[in-house]
Amino acid sequence: MRRLLPRFLAAALLAGLQFITAPPSRAAADLVVAVAENLNGLDPQDLNDNISQAASRLTHEGLFKLDRDMKLIPALAETFEANEEATEFVFHLRKGVTFPDGTKFDASVVKFSFDRGRNPANNLKRQSIYVMIDHTDVVDDNTVKVTLKYPFGAFPNNLAHPGAQIVNPKLVEQWGKEFTRHATGTGPYELISWSADTLKLKKNTHYRMAGLPKIDTITYRSVPENGTRLAMLQAGEAEFITPVPPEMIKLIEKNPDITVFNQPSLLSLFVDMNNQKKPFNDIRVRTAMNLAVDKKAYIKVVYNGYADELDSPMAPGLAFYAKQAPWPYDVAKAKALLTEAGYPNGFDVTVTGGTSTLARRTMEFLQQQLAVVGVRVTVESLEAGVLTSKLYTNPAPETSTIQMYVTGWSSSTGDADWGLRPFLWGKGFPPVLNNFAYYKNPVVDAAIEVGLSTVDPNKRAAAYATVQAVAWKDAPLLFLGMSHNLAAYSKRLKGASMRGDAQFNLDDDATLN
Repeated sequence: MRRLLPRFLAAALLAGLQFITAPPSRAAADLVVAVAENLNGLDPQDLNDNISQAASRLTHEGLFKLDRDMKLIPALAETFEANEEATEFVFHLRKGVTFPDGTKFDASVVKFSFDRGRNPANNLKRQSIYVMIDHTDVVDDNTVKVTLKYPFGAFPNNLAHPGAQIVNPKLVEQWGKEFTRHATGTGPYELISWSADTLKLKKNTHYRMAGLPKIDTITYRSVPENGTRLAMLQAGEAEFITPVPPEMIKLIEKNPDITVFNQPSLLSLFVDMNNQKKPFNDIRVRTAMNLAVDKKAYIKVVYNGYADELDSPMAPGLAFYAKQAPWPYDVAKAKALLTEAGYPNGFDVTVTGGTSTLARRTMEFLQQQLAVVGVRVTVESLEAGVLTSKLYTNPAPETSTIQMYVTGWSSSTGDADWGLRPFLWGKGFPPVLNNFAYYKNPVVDAAIEVGLSTVDPNKRAAAYATVQAVAWKDAPLLFLGMSHNLAAYSKRLKGASMRGDAQFNLDDDATLN
């Protein structure tokens, strides 16, 4: 196990002292990725955090995948056809693919994987990806047919989600409940070992793409301290670190041996307001809230400038994005609307969020901004377990105890469906999905369902344009911004990036010199 640099060195770096540029003493073909949290497992169907899902994409593949720009491309499936109703999909699979242990990839493996993912008895965290499947049939070794319970035009994009990656049935049978510690798929790398804070992978010599990958081994390290991750990168003990706090970017940019990754993410940042309870059941109040917050100041104060204004409920990088007019900052109009709605002196409200630095900054910023229009905000910062309990205990609009909830949403399918439906669909109140604003508009609901009812891109584009326009005007959320993905990596590393969904991405032909 490599020795971490002492913490005093991290502190020295943050103080702006001399950069360390000594070459690493380890093998150049070993890529070390330092992340903030531990991996939670390796079973792609049972993961719900970005760090673990990103690691699983190195060892597993789905029928489709998303490239670094979140565009849908073939992986284990070469082509597909769908009926007009978007209820039947036929996938034609790649031939000659095997798992590292020699197990053959074919239609029976796809059926096994889909059946396992959708079976409630398995209690897998990504069951929702498969919930629309009625049954899967093997047509022949290289063809599989999937019949859905209802129209779902976004199904191919769903299958590009990390949770839809294909598992090795032999390993599932061999390891049972311990499979998540031993999972390896048909991806470019295979598992060597995994402990809570260190994952080691090696090149999959059976990989379907000849001559790839070019990097021999990858080590994922969990390094919670921001300064220590930076120190590792500076000293050559890591080649890629994520996340990088916004306040560290200027420091890192001074090092000629390091590249800063700074690109808009797909993470829409917003505040849920309970649309079914006073005062937020009045569109005038919700509109006033959006007018009362200076989004440019929010980006500067909370994100040190490393964020963008929202101009739609979802990010521009998703399919079928439709730009709206950004919400202006207009305190006078906000006050007038509150008076018109019966709140000339404002009201008291509690805003709830997590304990991270950004969550606390956001809530404190809102407290200051909304005070100008008479809205008196109490900040409630809760640990993850307590927050989850509060969100999901009595999760109905009339019984929910949360008035405002600082949150956000990102799609790992690259499609508008998963970029909008989880938090805007009237049938998606928790625990079904994540509509913690309890927003319900029949026009939006109908358009969401039209978007799912067809694979015709023109019809889907029109449907999702309606969703975005109507929901934006309804102001069910206090729209804040869109964060940037911030990471840093050695200039020796080529082909590494962060995807829009904030997952580490390594191109198949990535190199480490």
